[in-house]
Amino acid sequence: MTLIKQLAPQDEFVGYYILRELAVKQTNGTPPKDYFDIVLGDSSGQLTAKYWDVSATDKETFFPMSLVKIRGIAHTYREKLQVKITKIRPVNEADGIALTDFIRSAPIRPVDLVHTIKNAMNSIADPDIAGIVSFCVGKVEEKLMHYPAAKTHHHAYFAGLAYHMVRMLEIGDFLCKQRPFLNPDLLKAGIILHDIAKPEEMISQLGIVSDYSVQGKLIGHISMASNWITEAAIRTGLDLESEKVMALQHLVLSHHNLGEWGSPVQPQTAEAVALHHIDALDAKLQMVEDALDTTPETEEWTPFIRGLENKAVYRLKI
Repeated sequence: MTLIKQLAPQDEFVGYYILRELAVKQTNGTPPKDYFDIVLGDSSGQLTAKYWDVSATDKETFFPMSLVKIRGIAHTYREKLQVKITKIRPVNEADGIALTDFIRSAPIRPVDLVHTIKNAMNSIADPDIAGIVSFCVGKVEEKLMHYPAAKTHHHAYFAGLAYHMVRMLEIGDFLCKQRPFLNPDLLKAGIILHDIAKPEEMISQLGIVSDYSVQGKLIGHISMASNWITEAAIRTGLDLESEKVMALQHLVLSHHNLGEWGSPVQPQTAEAVALHHIDALDAKLQMVEDALDTTPETEEWTPFIRGLENKAVYRLKI
């Protein structure tokens, strides 16, 4: 079977893939004809594809998150690799293919990631801060085992959110040793809480986000997490105007830094400044790692990376 990562222009291939996304669209011809606009996926990455002259039966047969066997031709369109599907059918039992074979996952077992997060949570010395973090984690603990951190931006795979948190906790631990003026309890709490509402913001199956929830669209994970901190403080009897509650809310509300990125305020405490840059560093390095991992080794440049100001990354030969 040909992995997506291995495809090059003009390759004719046959393989099994997951339909990560599928939409019925129409050509601009007269009369217009239906076609499938598809995002194919496997464990090595994803790629856009087109299947032309879709029939009524096709529209009842194929749907997102289903497995298919396809014959196709890879080609370049607007400087990007794309697939023209010439033949497609659903996977059947005789193929011996499992959905989990096509899912990208964090490189560390989800159970170990969640264990690390809970250890960090339990190491928070301040009981008030620890209680708030524990309450918020409890809302999504089961989903932390499998939810991605985003739909496409970074850590967009099975258990990606927990992996993102753990990598950030490692950076935060180093920074607190290097910069003793940082409050370790607040920074650990901010790292765990900054994206804690992502599982309620997105609708995901096996690490693939199909859509955003109503709450996600109308409120968003930043405001949701801030609300959870307020709820936790009320339940534990903390003064809502205390500096601890305010500090935790500020960490969450400012971690995207700019209004156009979703933050209503900019970082204005030491821990908030650290959190924003830890988050950005881990996210951007993961974008680079993912791009390199999913680009054929024969290619010198990765595709343009949206989170890096649409810059491509060059693969050094040294």
